[in-house]
Amino acid sequence: MEFKIATRKSSLAQLQTEIVMGILEKNFNMKCQKVLIETTGDKRLDIALNKIGGKGLFLKEIELALLQNEADAAVHSMKDVPFDVPEDFEIAAVLEREDVRDAFVSLNNIHFEDLPVGARVGTSSNRRAAQVKLLRPDLDIVAIRGNIQTRIKKIKEQDLQGIVLAAAGIKRLKLEELVTEYFPIEKMIPAIGQGALGVEIKKQSQYKNFFTQLNDEDTRVCVEAERSFMRTLNGDCHSTIGAYARIEGNLINIIGVFMVDGRLIKKDITGSRENYMILGQKLAEDIVNS
Repeated sequence: MEFKIATRKSSLAQLQTEIVMGILEKNFNMKCQKVLIETTGDKRLDIALNKIGGKGLFLKEIELALLQNEADAAVHSMKDVPFDVPEDFEIAAVLEREDVRDAFVSLNNIHFEDLPVGARVGTSSNRRAAQVKLLRPDLDIVAIRGNIQTRIKKIKEQDLQGIVLAAAGIKRLKLEELVTEYFPIEKMIPAIGQGALGVEIKKQSQYKNFFTQLNDEDTRVCVEAERSFMRTLNGDCHSTIGAYARIEGNLINIIGVFMVDGRLIKKDITGSRENYMILGQKLAEDIVNS
């Protein structure tokens, strides 16, 4: 027997899928093969995501493959998964998280604080752009898209002083030597689910028990707390939104950021771990009402 695991075609997406396949093969002696799928989000790299429908564009064709039994499961970056997973599907597992931070990659190893006034910095994200502007209002933000390698090339091609990327992808691709510095989480709050991989299946999948065993419960609780924050704010790729949850003993702390009437508001909340969904919702309400 061999599992068919659907994924996008990018190097990072395939590598992340290979991480899941490796665990399945090592722990359960299950052979796996990748099913490579080109999504609408991958085809339209010339247009900002919020102009063509948002992050769900990285999932639709993959979910269709699951429905048509062309694949048994799919691997996603959880930051690409909208909070409203269609009713035919479920996230069977969220794997242990990689580094959640954002990283700064500069052309000549110039640190973020040392960039000259008016320096051009590239990012694909409203969340990053707004937080960069909060830290350095003098910088010129340039919108860029494409996979990590493409964005790195654009530093020279588009005369940028640097770009901001998710540390998790850089580390998984073994490109850490390119990183000039990592932003502290409190200064650059990550995307919802950043650094976490999710395994999506059909709800009635006969193989559900295999995939649920890949779940890391602490990571899942944290990611679901962040997604509760996003759901309450109806956040999507049009939104300037970020959150990060961490567990400390029986407590969970969630820090969130959201743009309200042109103001970027950051707040955090701490409470009992078992109330993680309610705390995500409460943090969202606190931000909106502030």
